[in-house]
Amino acid sequence: MKSDRILPLAVFLTLLAGWEGIVRGLGIAPYILPAPSLILSTLAEDWTILSASLWVTLRITAAALVLATMIGVAIAILFAQFRWLERSFLPVAVILQVTPIIAIAPLLLVYLEPGSAVLACAFLVAFFPVLANTALGLGSADPNLRDLFTLYGASAWQQMRFLRLPSALPYFLGGLRIAGGLALIGAIAAEIAAGAAGQGAGLAYRIVEAGYRLNIPRMFASLALISVAGIAIYSALEFISQRALRRWTEASRPKGQASAFTDI
Repeated sequence: MKSDRILPLAVFLTLLAGWEGIVRGLGIAPYILPAPSLILSTLAEDWTILSASLWVTLRITAAALVLATMIGVAIAILFAQFRWLERSFLPVAVILQVTPIIAIAPLLLVYLEPGSAVLACAFLVAFFPVLANTALGLGSADPNLRDLFTLYGASAWQQMRFLRLPSALPYFLGGLRIAGGLALIGAIAAEIAAGAAGQGAGLAYRIVEAGYRLNIPRMFASLALISVAGIAIYSALEFISQRALRRWTEASRPKGQASAFTDI
């Protein structure tokens, strides 16, 4: 497992070294392509501004993910309980999902203040994976177990609580990992639209602002922070998924067999 971690890191560092060497060797101007060392120094110099913008983006992303999780799970449970409700409203959710968020963001900026518009965009793109995966999981419970619950007189809520919700947990966590990245993407897309309108305070706004000023190193520094934030969000959700599913993994593994998560 350690070699699996070292190899990607070595490849990444090699690419950075090659990038640095090409920029220095060819004498490429910073306003065309800054070297990694210049991006790092810019990140340190502008940390006060960029860290404040990073906090704004992360706060909106987290709020959107929490809202998408709560509302998505609640609606998925309603869909599982009332099929007519699913047939009526699932197409609306699909339409919202397939409509490019970059096309919705300018419209939301007309009706909402910038912070609320960014939050709404991030919520819209994170909502559907949670809803769809949770609804799929709730419908994947073993039919034989459902018949057994019915045979013993279990109510619909008891079936939902003790059978269908536990069965849906792996599906929900898979949707949550997808939604985490999409929430960040939605927030960035909306912030770019807000930045083009001269509004906003997140990292994408700093990218737009730096582009207007031809401050290319700051653009790359902001992009690097966005990438790190995305990796951190995915890693955190992956960690939560592994811990939440550990019981299922250990229960299905023969005795004496090593856990897949031992070295993680």
